[in-house]
Amino acid sequence: MHAINENMRTAGGRSGARSIAVWDPLVRLIHWGVALTILLNGAIVEEESNLHEWIGYTAVTLVAVRLVWGLIGPAPARFSAFPPSIAAAVRHIATIMRGEKHVHLSHNPVGALMVYNLWATVLVMGVTGYMMTTTAFFGVDWVENVHEIAFNWLMLSVVLHVGGVVYDTWRSGVPLLPAMIHGRKKVPDDIETI
Repeated sequence: MHAINENMRTAGGRSGARSIAVWDPLVRLIHWGVALTILLNGAIVEEESNLHEWIGYTAVTLVAVRLVWGLIGPAPARFSAFPPSIAAAVRHIATIMRGEKHVHLSHNPVGALMVYNLWATVLVMGVTGYMMTTTAFFGVDWVENVHEIAFNWLMLSVVLHVGGVVYDTWRSGVPLLPAMIHGRKKVPDDIETI
């Protein structure tokens, strides 16, 4: 369990809650930047356009920067704060089923798996998207198929991600969306943090 120290203070307007710094500005910028690139390329920008390609390159660059930040950034941004573990995710789901309430200061184990999934999917889309612009792979069916499957998987993952955020906010009472805006989780005093 993480020690809660000088990062604590009474949450604005919320008695019995503490506000804990968790997401630094770079993590938040990358999160919303990747979300914007997915929205633009998934729903707004024409697939065959140069803009679609550049937005895809931007998404890959953002993910690459986030991966480096996972090695050198502050503690909550590091991979060690949310290691990918199916076993931990299963245990986390079991605690939810038992009605236990606790808050992970970084991603919970299920959220961690989702984050790694989203990053990997964006990278697969970027690589296959680039391949489709080369003479060696232009018009190659399997490359286009992998790109399309990755896109569909990404859309499903985004829906599950948003649903998970809504559910976890409801279950824990910790508003996760604002935390990805201002970087602080407002955690009720009676809930254990991990």
